[in-house]
Order: sequence, then C-alpha cells, then structure tokens
Amino acid sequence: MNPARSTLAPRVVVVRRRSELDELLARHGTHGAAAYFLRQRGRDLDEVSARHEALHRAVTQVSAAIPADWRRGAVERADLPRFLFAPEDIVIAVGPDGLVANVAKYLDGQPVIGVDPEKGRNPGVLVRHRAADVAELLRDPGTAQSRTMVTAELDDGQELHGLNEIYVGHPSHQSARYVLTTPDGRRERQSSSGLIAGTGTGATGWCASIARERATAPPFPSAAAPQICWFVREAWPSPATGVNCDAGLLNAGEELELASESERLVVFADGLESDAIELSWGQRLRIRAADRRLRLV
Repeated sequence: MNPARSTLAPRVVVVRRRSELDELLARHGTHGAAAYFLRQRGRDLDEVSARHEALHRAVTQVSAAIPADWRRGAVERADLPRFLFAPEDIVIAVGPDGLVANVAKYLDGQPVIGVDPEKGRNPGVLVRHRAADVAELLRDPGTAQSRTMVTAELDDGQELHGLNEIYVGHPSHQSARYVLTTPDGRRERQSSSGLIAGTGTGATGWCASIARERATAPPFPSAAAPQICWFVREAWPSPATGVNCDAGLLNAGEELELASESERLVVFADGLESDAIELSWGQRLRIRAADRRLRLV
C-alpha cells in the first residue's frame, strides 16, 4: 500500500451493497409506500432508515480518508461480476462480513480492508475495522492475513473461486445425480441435495450448520490452513445410489472429483447464485484448495 513502490498511484476501490432501504425504494418507489409495506409486517421504517444512514456515513468517511492524489473507484455487490480489478488496487469492503467473501472471488492478491458500518450487528470476522481506522490503515496497513480459498474447475477449463464455500447441485436444490470420487480412491454414485466444500473461514457458516447435524464430521481447518472440508447434503440411499462418502477433509494437493449424471448442475460460491458455472451430463468437476488466497488487512 506504499505509493512509492510504483509510479502509478494506487487505486482504492470501495465495495458496498445496497441497503435494505435502497431495495425497498427500488421496489415501492417512495418512503411512504415503503413505510406502509413495513408496517403491514410489524416493522418500522425508522430502524431501516437508521441502518441506511449508518452505511452512508461509513462510505462517506471511507471515501474522505483516501489520499487526494490516489485514484479511486466504487462498485456495488451486484456489479462485481462485471467489474475489472487491477493488480495495484486496494479494496475496501463496507458492509457485513459476507461482502468480503463476495468480493474475494474476483481478486488475486489485492489487499482487502473490511469495514463494519454497524458495530455490534455483524460478527466482525472479516469486517474488522471502523471507518475511522481507514486513513491510518492506508498509511500503514501492517501485515495482511492470508486466508485459504476454495476452487472448483470444470473439465473444459472454467473455474470458480470462493472464500467461504462452494455449492454444487441442482439449481433449485432438488436431487442432483453424480458420481463422487474421493482422494483415497473411493467412488460412489449419489443422489443428494448438493455438495458443499468450504474453507476454515467458511467453517462458521454453511458448513457449520451441516456439521451440527452429523454424528461424525471432519475437523474444521484454520482460516490459513490449505485444507478444505466437504459435506454431501441429504444423500439418498437406494439400490443405485450410496450414502457412505458424505463428508471429508481435503489436504494440500488433494482433489475431490464429481462427474455429473444430471442434465444441469450449477456451481456457485459464497451465495452469489447469479455468477455460476454449469455442468451438463458427463462433465467432471474438481474441487481443491485454491492457489490464490485472500489478503485480509
């Protein structure tokens, strides 16, 4: 983050997502209509407006902290798949923890500063700073923490990365049919509501909710460990499909392979279903720890 390292001034890209008030106004048009809609559901527009203002203040304070001679950019969460990040970018995500995960899949080594606009509302695992901290962090970021990411690669070369987890399954979460091959050579035909492969960072989310339902579950890796935990959701036992290969841990260099026996399966990461890759019948997908990692300030 030292501009002296390059003749090109750094670019700070501020990432945010639309507030609930933004979404209500886009749907209902006016504050009055939005207030009426919320009242019908036992909610108050004042609370929604207060959260909107907290986000707006944080974004404004972050923008003001960027040095005047540095370049700057801004992007909303919905536009991330179409935004081009540059190698010299510094990324500031202002919002909940999940926003850092949403942007991480589009980065390759750029440092990320997570800013929590509502202290006490978010866990603060990834958004660990206040807007007031940003000016000092841009001057002296200290040591960035390296966090493992997960990758899924299709046999046609398409690939997708995730910070928390990757989902593979039917687009409507109905039964997905495939053949699963584990690193130790076990091979099982399955019908399930999908497979989740997650990192140590994502172990507090979707993976944790699945693990709580299992009598035995693989140990969760640390956020920096090059390991991936994986779970099959609701595997269906039948004469043609098994339920024995339903969870495991991928160590560094190991891969989990899935061969589709459905007309259409989707793969998406960190809840961004709109940015997915698809498998058709017979295509193979390999899941492993990614080569790229998140640099979290």
